[in-house]
Amino acid sequence: MSFDYTPFFRSDLAAPAGRWGGFPAYNFVGGHNDAESVPVDDLMASAAAVLAREGHTLATYGLSSGPQGYRPLREGVAAQLNARAGLACTADDILITSGSLQALDLINAALVEPGDTVILEEACYSGAMSRLTKCGASYIGAPLDGDGIRIDALTAILEDLKAKGVRPKFIYTIPTVQNPTGSVMPKARREELLKVAAAYGVPIVEDDCYADLIWDGDRPPAIRALPGGDRVIYCGSFSKSIAPALRVGYIVADWPVLSRLLPLKTDGGTGALEQMVLSEYLANGFDGHVTALTRTLQGKCAAMMEAVNQHFGSAAEFTAPKGGIFLWVTLPDAVDTGSLFKAAGAEGVAINPGSEWSADAASGRHRLRLCFAHPSVDSIREGVARLAEICHREFGVPVRSANVQRGGS
Repeated sequence: MSFDYTPFFRSDLAAPAGRWGGFPAYNFVGGHNDAESVPVDDLMASAAAVLAREGHTLATYGLSSGPQGYRPLREGVAAQLNARAGLACTADDILITSGSLQALDLINAALVEPGDTVILEEACYSGAMSRLTKCGASYIGAPLDGDGIRIDALTAILEDLKAKGVRPKFIYTIPTVQNPTGSVMPKARREELLKVAAAYGVPIVEDDCYADLIWDGDRPPAIRALPGGDRVIYCGSFSKSIAPALRVGYIVADWPVLSRLLPLKTDGGTGALEQMVLSEYLANGFDGHVTALTRTLQGKCAAMMEAVNQHFGSAAEFTAPKGGIFLWVTLPDAVDTGSLFKAAGAEGVAINPGSEWSADAASGRHRLRLCFAHPSVDSIREGVARLAEICHREFGVPVRSANVQRGGS
């Protein structure tokens, strides 16, 4: 009999985790990526080269580059942001983090106190919302259209808060390949967003972790890159462009912000080997890899959309994403995707219920997020067909799919 720690656990702990039993047969959840696209050989070569040259710097915390992270990686990130996002910055403007999640944690720790209010997008990254809740903050979802946050709706929210004497701590947005909708905010709207934020004296947190995965490769400039962008704290990551298990992200901000974030990063530094290997790889193969990866993902996205159209028919509504790894699907009001998540999961089909990705959980009740990046095209087709069967059994939806009238309807 093992020692009983129950009386010693904190009273506010989350429910205990279950043991991991492996991935389901049809895994459409999480931010996983295409396994065959991981540039294994190039990463191995990069590891060998950088370790042979600089391996002895592992003897010190920070690789002799200081607490902001491995300097050659910060220089590489700055060069990439200048070329891809029009964002002029230097290595001194960058803090390397353990994925974009740590970036959000650090920003929240520096800015957010219990009782604060944050504005984010009505369909939004669940990790951003859960972390704000953990901080004791509340959040308000700003309505979206095909170009991102609606500026008229955002202005109305800010005006209402101002009338109540509330100034939100920041506006959180994923403007380039939004999660979960896959939209891309045009430059003109980015400029409008900056003007509105300036008018109400509110900073912006720009999360760009999917920005490299835009189908046409031609992305608008980062919001931080535009005039007035000094009110923007910018976050990025290599989790989606190279591999999720490489826990390397970054923050771009002015020194008055970075100087307050650094004391909060008490982990002894983000993984050194990952930083060294990524730095070497950025200089030698990253651009070609991203081009190939986006082609692969676009093909899988097409397969997912085709499968949803075939098996759900008019019962499923979605807008073709402009990049990324997700399809955001709306089903009839009769479908509770939280219940569908449980029923499908019991039969090996994993989905993300929309309530977890919506600022207003009730509004996401009949929506779901499907990740198409990791499964094979055959698995996408088989898994969506199976999901449609389960959905029909549980909710009578869809009535017809693949030109077949389903029984009992």
